[in-house]
Amino acid sequence: MGNLPGRLQHTLYVLRSDKDGRLDTGVTANLTQSLRDHAAGKVASTRHRRPLRLVYSEPFEDKVEALARERYFKTAAGGTLKQRLISE
Repeated sequence: MGNLPGRLQHTLYVLRSDKDGRLDTGVTANLTQSLRDHAAGKVASTRHRRPLRLVYSEPFEDKVEALARERYFKTAAGGTLKQRLISE
């Protein structure tokens, strides 16, 4: 079963740690579940940096596009854009 046209399938998200202020960027097909997993400490990379807040999300129809945006956000230029987007 393929993706339906116009239906958003993946979300790029950025979380901020209230503990140390660091950002975590990820891609998910289920944002609600991913946020629950992070909050419950089920994600190793953020387990010791809780609590976390969702500070930005961007929907995509295609997983490949979402992953490309995530990779870009982890570059110097993308990091600058990410900082600007989360401050709006």
